[in-house]
Amino acid sequence: MRILSLIIVVFASVSASATAQGAPIETPAEYAVIMDYRTGEILFEKNARAPTAPASMSKLMTVAIVFEQLKNGTLQLTDGFDVSEKAWREREGSSMWVRVDTSIPVLDLLRGIIVQSGNDACIVVAENIAGSEEAFAELMNRKAREWGLNDSTFANAHGMPHPNQKMSMRDLALLTRRIIFEYGEYYALFAEREFTWEKIRQENRNPLLGFVDGADGLKTGHTEESGYGLVGSAVQNGERRIVVVNGLTSNRERTTESARLIRIAFNDFTTKTFYEPGDIVGEVEVFKGKHKTAALIAREPVSMIMHRSQLDDAKATIVYEGPVAAPIREEQQIGFLRVETPGGGAREFRLYAGHAVREAGVWGKIGLAAKKLLAKPPSEDVASAQE
Repeated sequence: MRILSLIIVVFASVSASATAQGAPIETPAEYAVIMDYRTGEILFEKNARAPTAPASMSKLMTVAIVFEQLKNGTLQLTDGFDVSEKAWREREGSSMWVRVDTSIPVLDLLRGIIVQSGNDACIVVAENIAGSEEAFAELMNRKAREWGLNDSTFANAHGMPHPNQKMSMRDLALLTRRIIFEYGEYYALFAEREFTWEKIRQENRNPLLGFVDGADGLKTGHTEESGYGLVGSAVQNGERRIVVVNGLTSNRERTTESARLIRIAFNDFTTKTFYEPGDIVGEVEVFKGKHKTAALIAREPVSMIMHRSQLDDAKATIVYEGPVAAPIREEQQIGFLRVETPGGGAREFRLYAGHAVREAGVWGKIGLAAKKLLAKPPSEDVASAQE
């Protein structure tokens, strides 16, 4: 493998804390992650892959399964779900206040879960979709594997403490990204500020709504085991960021810290574009070609979202297997450009031949052979050293 290094700027060390990207961010949260929605890039993380008690934030998995069945036509928002005695008796934690032997439309149950964080509403959904809450938990685990949520396991639909009810902050961010991208037509439910059921009006528990510009979701969580957590998302200037925190000590700290991290997500990170589509990035050596080199171009923007303190500390390396043998087609994919930031964050972008290179003719090949024959042999000392 021939590696040609192209240094964009000098790589410098950055004083960093608790993040794979090297961004200098501190947080009192035990677990945290900031993700860019468009690219899925992790901009900041702290214990983000550690499975921990998610409390009601795991209700996002229950909601996502309902959304999937709505999208594929298995369910309709107007379908009625029957309330069992078990669901009616579920009064531990937050509640929608469902009544036994009634039927509730799926749309209202979603509001009961999202806005009111009703544990009873989760049981109604679980029993009507899978037959029992236990069977629904098995469905949650299957979907977690299918969706790449590899640090998550589920034992119930609502998030009450259980040894097997665990999620990582990264998985919650990935799940949030999936909900917004795959089921965007239902996402507005997360921004509803209140919902009334059985004449009981409850406000959305998400403190970011109306407090942070562009905030439109998603879910809070709290148990004694988990501490205070929140999955939040906001859009500002056409960009969306996702923030997940857990293990905070109070509702007030959860509000102030999640809002602070969202401000950091927008204010302290920016997109750095190194090359535009069509730009020449470098060149490669060509073997047995009419030209000795071929230009390499980018066909997509070569850009990364970076903490502002790192803008001068990125490097790029062209990697290709070479020399590349002619003939080469125009826009033939040849190698890639690896762009790295301090602390290990990296992305790879494919590179393509900027022009075609035809194979050398017979006389050209004879010339190459002659040059090889006439090349000065290594000295005995050098040859001996190589042995």
